[in-house]
Amino acid sequence: MVTAPAGTARPPAFDGRAPGTPAQAWQADPRWADLPAPRLPLTGTVVVIAAHPDDETLGAGGLVAMLADAGRPAHVVVVTDGAASHPDSPTLTPAALVARRAAEVRDAVGHLSPDSPVTLLGHPDGATDEVRDAIRSDLAAALDAVGDLALVLAPYRGDAHRDHRVVGEVAAELAEQRGVLLWEYPIWLWHWADPAHELVPWSRLRALPLSASAALRTVRATRAHASQVVPLSADPRDAAPLHPAFVAGLDRDVALVVVPDGEPTAAPDAGLAADYFDGTYSRHEDPWGFVDRWYEERKRALTLAALPAARYRRALELGASIGVLTAELAQRCGELVATDTALAAVERARHRIQQRLGPASARVDVLQHDLRDPLPPGAFDLVVLSEVGYYLSRPALRGAVRRLLAALEPGGTLLACHWRHPVTDYPLTGDEVHRILAEELAGSLRRLVRHEEDDLLLEVWCADPRSVAQRTGLVP
Repeated sequence: MVTAPAGTARPPAFDGRAPGTPAQAWQADPRWADLPAPRLPLTGTVVVIAAHPDDETLGAGGLVAMLADAGRPAHVVVVTDGAASHPDSPTLTPAALVARRAAEVRDAVGHLSPDSPVTLLGHPDGATDEVRDAIRSDLAAALDAVGDLALVLAPYRGDAHRDHRVVGEVAAELAEQRGVLLWEYPIWLWHWADPAHELVPWSRLRALPLSASAALRTVRATRAHASQVVPLSADPRDAAPLHPAFVAGLDRDVALVVVPDGEPTAAPDAGLAADYFDGTYSRHEDPWGFVDRWYEERKRALTLAALPAARYRRALELGASIGVLTAELAQRCGELVATDTALAAVERARHRIQQRLGPASARVDVLQHDLRDPLPPGAFDLVVLSEVGYYLSRPALRGAVRRLLAALEPGGTLLACHWRHPVTDYPLTGDEVHRILAEELAGSLRRLVRHEEDDLLLEVWCADPRSVAQRTGLVP
């Protein structure tokens, strides 16, 4: 049981119909992006225990979806009937509300993991402490029915909701008896607490990266719980129990769990190893067809046209490859630092720059550099991140973006362009890269350009919010 030491803060009363702590407040805390990943058991079945119909989605939906994609459908057990969400509804009787919420949870789990069995225990909503023994008996039977039980995922005991606490306590007791790993998922903690609150378990919080598909299916599953996110009618007694801002804040690209003290974390995933690119360049002179493909020629034209200034003092191009874009970009820069992780690419880029620019190539410095390492020294008024962000893991990319932001001069520009189709070898998709960029750059830079096609996504951010017409005096 989670209790607050004497003299410290205690969980407050809260109202789910209020917006709660803004999601941006959590994301702005530096600890948020640096949360390590938990070590998910490689085999065995995961049982997700929900105090109410919708907890399985709001607190654990992303993980349920990821397990489904891995061919390991979780078992979902819902403890209460959810009848207390609208106690005075003029539209639905308690029995009708119970039936509706049962249908909603089955629909939601169908979005997340179609093969996951759903068990509804039907205990009274809001009275879990009074029927604790019955809940314990039913949950024990549900866990024992899973022969290869590997992990129990349960409501966080410090969530400041009575039912979450009771169900979490029973789940922890049963997991300990069976020698099974227990993870807990917070829901209401994100509503009533803020990053500085004494009861936020930062040292035990873990973040499991989600695929784009898992994140999207979690959104769809949340919408399936319509009685909780949409009013039943215009009558105030039928108001949605969950505020839209709070629900939107739970839409994340990670699953957040609280693990036991001392639980090991997963090995850090930095992304593709350098030898991946060494091997690629050893087999191909121009691995991605930068020289010959119209697609690449057109993309370079789009990239150069999207830059809001005609000239830049000192630019940084990351992932320059064999230097085809580099040679064109250099003509708009006083100085240009171009980098790539593969030595073969660096050597070919240097040769190309010398051939294309002649004496002017002295303004271009091509370096071997890994985006996960400290940046080349100095400040830049332009950073170009083209077709390289998805080679990194989420934590590594977030760290790199922070370093880029720190190296950007006031008023500087950051341009990013990425392929949108999935590639099996890459840790991230192009859309995921740009979602992380938007999160990390929010509050510091403004997005000036967003060009989206089926094949690519190109965006430009700058601290100077003026359009090109404003910068050049065409409009005030």
